[in-house]
Amino acid sequence: MSESQKRELESKLWGIANILRGKMNASQFQDYILGFIFYKYLSDKLVNEVNELLKPDGLTYADIDENTEEGKQDLEHLKEITVERLGFFLKPSELFGTLARRGNVTEDETKPLTDAAAILAEDTDEEYAQTFILEDLEKVLKNIERSTLGTDSQDDFDNLFYDIDLNSTKIGKSVDDRNKVIVKILTALNTIDFDLGSTDSDVLGDAYEYLIGQFAAGAGQKAGEFYTPQQVSTVLARIVTTGKKKLKSVYDPTCGSGSLLLRVAKQVDEVGHFYGQEMNRTTYNLARMNMILHDVSYLQFDIKNEDTLEHPQHLGQRFEAIVANPPFSAKWSANPLLMNDDRYSQFGKLAPKGTADFAFVQHMYYQLADNGVLATVLPHGVLFRGAAEEHIRKHFIEELNAIDAVIGLPANLFFGTSIATCILVLKKCREDNEHILFIDASKGFDKQKTQNYLLPEHIDAIVDTFQNRSSVDKYAYRATLDEVRENNYNLNIPRYVNTFEEEESIDLDAVADELVQINAELAATEASILAFCKELNIKAPF
Repeated sequence: MSESQKRELESKLWGIANILRGKMNASQFQDYILGFIFYKYLSDKLVNEVNELLKPDGLTYADIDENTEEGKQDLEHLKEITVERLGFFLKPSELFGTLARRGNVTEDETKPLTDAAAILAEDTDEEYAQTFILEDLEKVLKNIERSTLGTDSQDDFDNLFYDIDLNSTKIGKSVDDRNKVIVKILTALNTIDFDLGSTDSDVLGDAYEYLIGQFAAGAGQKAGEFYTPQQVSTVLARIVTTGKKKLKSVYDPTCGSGSLLLRVAKQVDEVGHFYGQEMNRTTYNLARMNMILHDVSYLQFDIKNEDTLEHPQHLGQRFEAIVANPPFSAKWSANPLLMNDDRYSQFGKLAPKGTADFAFVQHMYYQLADNGVLATVLPHGVLFRGAAEEHIRKHFIEELNAIDAVIGLPANLFFGTSIATCILVLKKCREDNEHILFIDASKGFDKQKTQNYLLPEHIDAIVDTFQNRSSVDKYAYRATLDEVRENNYNLNIPRYVNTFEEEESIDLDAVADELVQINAELAATEASILAFCKELNIKAPF
C-alpha cells in the first residue's frame, strides 16, 4: 500500500470518528470508534482464518448454516481451532459485516452502500437506520469475550469492550437516535477494506496509531494518561534497541495505549514477549486492543490492570528492554512499609509523596535484566531536586553506577503539558563505566501550530550522539564521575553542556565613524530645512 493510500485510510477512519464529534469529547468518543474498528478487525481476521481452513473443502465461512445440526458441529470444530490460534471466536451471524448489513435495511435496497465518504457526506440517518441492532451488537461484543472463557486468552479479552456504552445519552437522546448513529458508523466502517491479507507493512496498525494520536491531541491534559508522541517513542525505542536485532522481552510499567511497546518492536526484527501494566481501566483496554490489532498474538503479550508502584504484577521477572513515560510528578502513598520492598530497600529512602518520579525509576531498575537498557521520560526536577531525591540519585550514581545518559528534550512536546522533559538512560552493566553522557537537545525541534515536534533529523542527532558517546560542542558532553561528584550529584544538563553563545564583538572605532557620518548628514538636512523655512517666512522647528 502506497503512502497516499495510507493517508486515505487514515482520512476515512478519522471522518468516521467525527460522526461523534460534538456529541462528546475526544477522550470519550475514542472508546467507541477504536472499539468498533477493533471489532471489525477481529471479524475480518477470523473470516480470513476460517476461509483458509475451509479452502480444501471448497467452502467459505458464508456457506455454513449455523441453524442446522451440521452447521453447529462445524462451528464447534472451527471454534476450537480459532480460539487456540486467534484467541476468540465469532459465529457468522456475529460478524461485523453481517451486523452492519442487518442494521442498514433501506427503502431503496438497490442503492449501493460502498463509499464511506458518500455515507458521511449525506444526511443518511433516516435512510440507513431502519433496523434496530443495539441489543444484537451488545450481545456480540459480550460473546466475543465469552468465547475465550476457560482458555489461555481469557485474561486478554476479559471486559475488553467494557467502555462501549450503547445506552449512553451522549450518543443520542432516544434509543432510536442512538441506533441511527451506531448504524451509520458501522455502515461506513463496513465499506472500508482493511486488506488484512496483504503482506505489506502494518497499514491498519499505523492507521490505528494515527487515530490514537488524533484523539490524544484533542484530549488536553488527559492525553498524557495514554499517549507518548511518536517522535519521542522513537527516540526511546532506538536507544533501548541499540546494537540489537532481537529482544527477548520489552516492558513498560505505565504502558498507556501500548504504543511505546509497539514502537520498540518496529526497531528490531523480533520481540519475544511484551509486558505492560496500566492503572487506568479504559486505557488498559485500549492497550490490549492495540496489541491484538497490531497482530501480536495473545500468547505474546501480558498486560495487567493495576497500580504499578503499589501492586506490581511482574515482580521476579527481568526484562531486556524497559521503556516508559510515567505520569509526571505523580502522587503516591510513599508508605513506610514499602521500605521492606526489594525495589526500594537498598536506597534507604522513598521518593516523596508528591513526586513519584524516582519511585518509577527504582521499580524499573529492579526489573531490568543484566544485559538490559532502561530509557524513561521524566521531568527535569529529578535531575536536581534535593532531600530524598538527591539521596536516591546519589545511590544510583555512586553505589550502582547505573546512570548512562541524560538527554534534555525540547519543551511542549507532550499533549497536556508544555514543560521541558528529559530522558534518563540506565543500565546494570555499562560499557562506559567512567562517564555519564549529557545531551542538550532542547533547541532541536520544529514548531507546528501550538505544539513542538522532533523531525527525523532531530531524532537522528540525539540517537547518533548517544550511540557514538562523543562530546559535541554546545550539544553533548561526556562528564567523568568525578565531575558529577564535584557537582554534588546534581545532573542538571547546563552544568555539563555549555550552550553559551558569545555575542558578536563590536568595533567601537567603526561605530564612532558611523556616528560622525550620521551627525554630518543630520546637519546638512537641518540646513536644508532652515533654508526652506526662511523662503516660506515661517518659524524653523529648531
